[in-house]
Amino acid sequence: MNKIIFLPGASGDLSFWQPVRDLLPSTYAKEIIGYPGFGSVEANHELTSFDELINYVVGQIQQECIIVAQSMGGIFAVAAALTKPELVKGLVLVATSGGISLDPFDVQDWREGYRQHYLQYPDWFVTANINFEAELGLIKNDVLLLWGDQDPLSPPTVGEYLSQCFSHAELHVIKGGDHQFAHTHAQIVAEHINNYLNRIL
Repeated sequence: MNKIIFLPGASGDLSFWQPVRDLLPSTYAKEIIGYPGFGSVEANHELTSFDELINYVVGQIQQECIIVAQSMGGIFAVAAALTKPELVKGLVLVATSGGISLDPFDVQDWREGYRQHYLQYPDWFVTANINFEAELGLIKNDVLLLWGDQDPLSPPTVGEYLSQCFSHAELHVIKGGDHQFAHTHAQIVAEHINNYLNRIL
C-alpha cells in the first residue's frame, strides 16, 4: 500500500492535516509526524538544534512514501527528499519556504508573533537559518506546489520561484487562501493532491 506522510507547520498541530487526510482515498496508508516539543508532542531534551530536529523527522521515514508538508514542514520534506531519494516518491509542498531564503521576497516576519504565542517552544527553532536552495535542482521527483493568494507569510511569488528551482514542479494558487488554507480549504487541496497522486503513482 502506498503511504502518505503529512508534516505540519511550526505550530506542530497534529490536527492541521486531518481534514485533507480524511478526504484522500482509504487505499493510502496515512501518517502525521509530530515534532518533539511542539504542539501536543512530548519534548525530547536530546534535540537541541534545528539540524537535530531535521534529522529526527527524516529518521521517521522508513519506507516508500509521498510527503505532504506545510510551512516549516516543507524544510523537513526537502531534507528527506535529498537524503532519502529512494524512499521519497513524491513531494507536495504547501505555503513553505522549502529551505530557501525569503529575504528577496515581500513577506511578513512571523518570528516575533510566533515567540509571543508559543512561549514554550525552543528559541533555536526561531533563530535557525536553513538553506537548501543550491540543492533543490537535485530533487528529480515531480513536485506539487500549493499556495494561497492571500498568504502574507509565504506569498505566491515564493511558490513561483520554487517552481523554477525544482527539476519538475507544478504550481497551483488557491483563491482566497491564507497561510492556513490547507486546513480551511481542505476540499480543493485534497483534489489537487489526489490528482497529483494519480499522475505519479
